[in-house]
Amino acid sequence: MRTALLQSSGRPGSVEGNLKVLDEAAGRAAAAGAALLTAPEMFLTGYAIGDDIARLAEAADGEGADAVAEIAFRHGLAIAYGYPERSGDHVYNAVQLISADGDRLAGYRKTHLFGCFERDHFTLGEQPVVQAELGGLTVGLMICYDVEFPENVRAHALAGTDLLLVPTAQMHPFQFVAESLVPVRAWESQMYVAYVNRVGQEGEFDFVGLSTLAGPDGVARARAGRGEELVFADADPVLLAASREANPYLRDRRPGLYGSLV
Repeated sequence: MRTALLQSSGRPGSVEGNLKVLDEAAGRAAAAGAALLTAPEMFLTGYAIGDDIARLAEAADGEGADAVAEIAFRHGLAIAYGYPERSGDHVYNAVQLISADGDRLAGYRKTHLFGCFERDHFTLGEQPVVQAELGGLTVGLMICYDVEFPENVRAHALAGTDLLLVPTAQMHPFQFVAESLVPVRAWESQMYVAYVNRVGQEGEFDFVGLSTLAGPDGVARARAGRGEELVFADADPVLLAASREANPYLRDRRPGLYGSLV
């Protein structure tokens, strides 16, 4: 499945501006044959926008979701995007996957919040594995810091995730996560991992870019630089099946020895 990674911080604080950026990227991605476009963490509103997070937060079926669904339908490709989700009195750092038909396929709330900024503005999500079927692949959802916990990714592997989408707001000086950790996660859990970052200065944060789609062989199929960029790579189920057959990690696990880990 041809996959497009939108590395951009969009227009922080402007939902309308971010929808325009997403629309333009979706057009380019569709023209290049992509079936899926993934945007970064909190793309709909911006990340470092303080109290505007609560003001701009919306329900999973809110106006922003409707606008993304219209973009997906018009361009004929699925879209995953980050946004602040309001549910009652709670606001979650969330990602939603919309199909090429404009249907909401899955929604995920970040389960591991990073730093005081996130803990001050968001409620912890409680569902670790969220999946949907797309283009013959089982697609899983996760957000940024979540992928740095190997247990999270392994849970997806055991649940059958083929392609893990990770909208991200990865900042300096933690670029080694994109450069080294993400390919290792893809290798050790035998899946594709699409890690899609923000870029540039935003408030107190300096986002490092370096978005990547890593394969089950630990090789980066696509790697963005440090600027605004749209990159493409394929998630190939044939290569994935061959890699899983050759790599014994999941078969050689001994869960009975791991009880002390939890």
